[in-house]
Amino acid sequence: MPEHEAVVVGVSGSLASLAALRAGAEQARRGGRVLVAVHAWEPPEGEGLYLRHPDPQWARHWWTEARARLDRAFDEVFGGAPPGVVSERRVIRGRPGRVLCELAAHPDDLLVLGARPGRHHVTRTHRYVHTHATCAVLTVPAPPAPKGMRRTLRRMTTEDFALANQ
Repeated sequence: MPEHEAVVVGVSGSLASLAALRAGAEQARRGGRVLVAVHAWEPPEGEGLYLRHPDPQWARHWWTEARARLDRAFDEVFGGAPPGVVSERRVIRGRPGRVLCELAAHPDDLLVLGARPGRHHVTRTHRYVHTHATCAVLTVPAPPAPKGMRRTLRRMTTEDFALANQ
Protein backbone atom coordinates (compact mmCIF):
# COMPACT_ATOMS: atom_id res chain seq x y z
CA MET A 1 0.00 0.00 0.00
CA PRO A 2 1.28 3.50 -0.73
CA GLU A 3 2.21 5.44 2.41
CA HIS A 4 1.04 8.78 0.99
CA GLU A 5 -2.14 9.78 -0.73
CA ALA A 6 -2.00 8.09 -4.09
CA VAL A 7 -3.45 8.30 -7.55
CA VAL A 8 -4.15 4.68 -8.48
CA VAL A 9 -4.62 4.00 -12.20
CA GLY A 10 -5.86 0.79 -13.76
CA VAL A 11 -3.76 0.02 -16.85
CA SER A 12 -4.75 -2.70 -19.30
CA GLY A 13 -3.02 -1.38 -22.41
CA SER A 14 -6.24 -0.20 -24.09
CA LEU A 15 -6.50 3.31 -25.50
CA ALA A 16 -8.83 4.20 -22.64
CA SER A 17 -6.34 3.00 -20.03
CA LEU A 18 -3.54 4.95 -21.74
CA ALA A 19 -5.69 8.08 -21.50
CA ALA A 20 -6.33 7.25 -17.82
CA LEU A 21 -2.59 6.84 -17.21
CA ARG A 22 -1.89 10.26 -18.71
CA ALA A 23 -4.71 11.87 -16.67
CA GLY A 24 -3.59 10.06 -13.52
CA ALA A 25 -0.03 11.35 -13.91
CA GLU A 26 -1.34 14.89 -14.31
CA GLN A 27 -3.49 14.53 -11.18
CA ALA A 28 -0.52 13.13 -9.24
CA ARG A 29 1.73 15.97 -10.45
CA ARG A 30 -0.79 18.65 -9.48
CA GLY A 31 -1.52 17.17 -6.06
CA GLY A 32 2.02 16.11 -5.15
CA ARG A 33 0.83 12.51 -4.93
CA VAL A 34 2.38 9.18 -5.84
CA LEU A 35 1.18 7.66 -9.12
CA VAL A 36 0.49 3.94 -8.69
CA ALA A 37 -0.08 2.26 -12.06
CA VAL A 38 -1.61 -1.19 -11.71
CA HIS A 39 -2.08 -4.02 -14.14
CA ALA A 40 -4.26 -6.67 -12.50
CA TRP A 41 -4.33 -10.04 -14.21
CA GLU A 42 -5.79 -13.51 -13.89
CA PRO A 43 -4.78 -16.72 -15.67
CA PRO A 44 -6.46 -16.79 -19.10
CA GLU A 45 -8.16 -20.06 -18.24
CA GLY A 46 -9.48 -18.59 -14.98
CA GLU A 47 -8.44 -19.06 -11.36
CA GLY A 48 -10.72 -22.08 -10.84
CA LEU A 49 -9.09 -24.17 -13.56
CA TYR A 50 -5.63 -22.97 -12.60
CA LEU A 51 -6.17 -24.01 -8.98
CA ARG A 52 -7.17 -27.51 -10.13
CA HIS A 53 -4.04 -27.77 -12.29
CA PRO A 54 -1.45 -25.30 -10.95
CA ASP A 55 1.59 -24.61 -13.09
CA PRO A 56 3.98 -22.02 -11.60
CA GLN A 57 5.91 -21.71 -14.87
CA TRP A 58 2.67 -20.86 -16.72
CA ALA A 59 1.78 -18.28 -14.03
CA ARG A 60 5.26 -16.71 -14.32
CA HIS A 61 4.77 -16.48 -18.09
CA TRP A 62 1.49 -14.58 -17.68
CA TRP A 63 2.96 -12.34 -14.97
CA THR A 64 5.81 -11.49 -17.36
CA GLU A 65 3.29 -10.70 -20.13
CA ALA A 66 1.34 -8.45 -17.76
CA ARG A 67 4.53 -6.63 -16.69
CA ALA A 68 5.52 -6.10 -20.33
CA ARG A 69 2.06 -4.65 -21.07
CA LEU A 70 2.39 -2.21 -18.15
CA ASP A 71 5.90 -1.16 -19.22
CA ARG A 72 4.69 -0.73 -22.83
CA ALA A 73 1.90 1.57 -21.59
CA PHE A 74 4.47 3.83 -19.87
CA ASP A 75 6.62 3.83 -23.01
CA GLU A 76 3.65 4.70 -25.24
CA VAL A 77 2.32 7.48 -22.99
CA PHE A 78 5.51 9.02 -21.57
CA GLY A 79 8.43 7.44 -23.43
CA GLY A 80 9.52 5.91 -20.09
CA ALA A 81 8.89 7.33 -16.64
CA PRO A 82 6.41 10.21 -16.30
CA PRO A 83 8.23 13.53 -15.82
CA GLY A 84 7.84 15.28 -12.49
CA VAL A 85 5.96 12.43 -10.78
CA VAL A 86 6.98 9.75 -8.32
CA SER A 87 5.51 6.57 -9.77
CA GLU A 88 5.18 2.90 -8.92
CA ARG A 89 4.34 0.09 -11.33
CA ARG A 90 2.51 -2.89 -9.89
CA VAL A 91 1.49 -6.15 -11.48
CA ILE A 92 -0.97 -7.94 -9.22
CA ARG A 93 -2.75 -11.21 -9.72
CA GLY A 94 -6.45 -10.78 -9.05
CA ARG A 95 -9.69 -9.34 -10.36
CA PRO A 96 -9.04 -5.77 -11.50
CA GLY A 97 -11.90 -4.10 -9.61
CA ARG A 98 -11.00 -5.72 -6.31
CA VAL A 99 -7.28 -5.05 -6.73
CA LEU A 100 -7.83 -1.37 -7.57
CA CYS A 101 -10.20 -0.81 -4.65
CA GLU A 102 -7.77 -2.47 -2.23
CA LEU A 103 -4.91 -0.24 -3.40
CA ALA A 104 -6.99 2.95 -3.34
CA ALA A 105 -8.32 2.28 0.16
CA HIS A 106 -7.58 5.68 1.74
CA PRO A 107 -10.45 8.20 1.44
CA ASP A 108 -8.04 10.84 0.09
CA ASP A 109 -6.75 8.60 -2.71
CA LEU A 110 -7.95 9.01 -6.28
CA LEU A 111 -8.79 6.01 -8.47
CA VAL A 112 -8.55 6.59 -12.23
CA LEU A 113 -10.13 4.31 -14.84
CA GLY A 114 -10.32 4.54 -18.59
CA ALA A 115 -13.64 4.10 -20.39
CA ARG A 116 -14.53 3.37 -23.96
CA PRO A 117 -16.73 5.96 -25.64
CA GLY A 118 -20.44 5.40 -25.19
CA ARG A 119 -22.55 4.78 -22.13
CA HIS A 120 -23.21 1.11 -22.87
CA HIS A 121 -19.55 0.06 -22.50
CA VAL A 122 -19.56 -0.26 -18.72
CA THR A 123 -17.36 -3.19 -17.73
CA ARG A 124 -17.44 -5.49 -14.72
CA THR A 125 -14.44 -3.57 -13.37
CA HIS A 126 -16.29 -0.24 -13.61
CA ARG A 127 -19.35 -1.67 -11.87
CA TYR A 128 -17.22 -3.13 -9.07
CA VAL A 129 -15.20 0.06 -8.56
CA HIS A 130 -18.21 2.38 -8.55
CA THR A 131 -19.90 0.10 -6.00
CA HIS A 132 -16.95 -0.58 -3.67
CA ALA A 133 -14.51 2.33 -3.93
CA THR A 134 -13.93 4.29 -0.72
CA CYS A 135 -12.27 7.20 -2.52
CA ALA A 136 -13.01 9.49 -5.44
CA VAL A 137 -13.14 7.83 -8.87
CA LEU A 138 -12.21 9.63 -12.07
CA THR A 139 -13.34 8.01 -15.32
CA VAL A 140 -11.38 9.14 -18.38
CA PRO A 141 -12.82 8.52 -21.85
CA ALA A 142 -10.71 7.04 -24.61
CA PRO A 143 -9.90 9.45 -27.41
CA PRO A 144 -12.52 9.10 -30.15
CA ALA A 145 -11.44 7.86 -33.55
CA PRO A 146 -12.37 10.09 -36.49
CA LYS A 147 -15.62 8.93 -38.16
CA GLY A 148 -14.00 7.97 -41.46
CA MET A 149 -11.29 6.08 -39.59
CA ARG A 150 -13.83 4.00 -37.64
CA ARG A 151 -15.44 2.75 -40.83
CA THR A 152 -12.05 1.89 -42.31
CA LEU A 153 -10.92 0.08 -39.16
CA ARG A 154 -14.11 -2.00 -39.02
CA ARG A 155 -13.47 -3.25 -42.55
CA MET A 156 -9.80 -4.13 -41.98
CA THR A 157 -8.61 -7.70 -41.59
CA THR A 158 -5.56 -9.15 -39.86
CA GLU A 159 -3.87 -9.37 -43.26
CA ASP A 160 -4.20 -5.58 -43.65
CA PHE A 161 -2.25 -5.07 -40.42
CA ALA A 162 0.39 -7.61 -41.46
CA LEU A 163 0.90 -5.77 -44.77
CA ALA A 164 1.24 -2.45 -42.93
CA ASN A 165 4.13 -3.81 -40.85
CA GLN A 166 6.21 -5.03 -43.82
